[in-house]
Amino acid sequence: MSDLIAKSSIDQRLAAIVTPVIEGLGFELVRLRLMSGKTSTLQIMAERPDGGIEVQDCADISTAVSAVLDVEDPLEEAYTLEVSSPGIDRPLTRLKDFDVWDGYEARLETSELIDGRRRFKGVLAGIEEDEVLIEIEEGGEALTIGLKFDWLSDAKLVLTDDLITEMLRARKASGAIDESQFDEIETDNQEGAEPAPRQED
Repeated sequence: MSDLIAKSSIDQRLAAIVTPVIEGLGFELVRLRLMSGKTSTLQIMAERPDGGIEVQDCADISTAVSAVLDVEDPLEEAYTLEVSSPGIDRPLTRLKDFDVWDGYEARLETSELIDGRRRFKGVLAGIEEDEVLIEIEEGGEALTIGLKFDWLSDAKLVLTDDLITEMLRARKASGAIDESQFDEIETDNQEGAEPAPRQED
């Protein structure tokens, strides 16, 4: 399993337990993190293989995951379970994510220094075997470089207007946004209502 999905050894152990449950429901695990705090929070991000997830799906996953964790009991301390979608400025945790989001801006971090740097920001340019391609600015010129997927310690999309537009388009296409519900919005000037007074110049 990719370190981007589950980083620490406890994350990886938990991911090994919950992945079959999530996949059995027809979803894929995008990321799992056990966050420490007053009460630990187990954060799970999931989505359908072709992208997208609804609130009810998250509830179904939460119920199924809770049941298996109660049986396996891998955590001694109390914790809160949070199941969510990856969001708009989503983490990129699987090699295929870099292909799906080709053409969008992303921030990548590597675990080791690559040419003296660990952070790379630019436009994703797909994948080539086990490498993630990203177009970066170098000395005022656009340069496409390849980073091995295994080198990455963190990767996420950057929130841009293009990304928001694409997310809305995808949600509309999937029927998640029903435009007919906006037809009923009342306007100030309904039938029978007094027209607003005109402002004199």
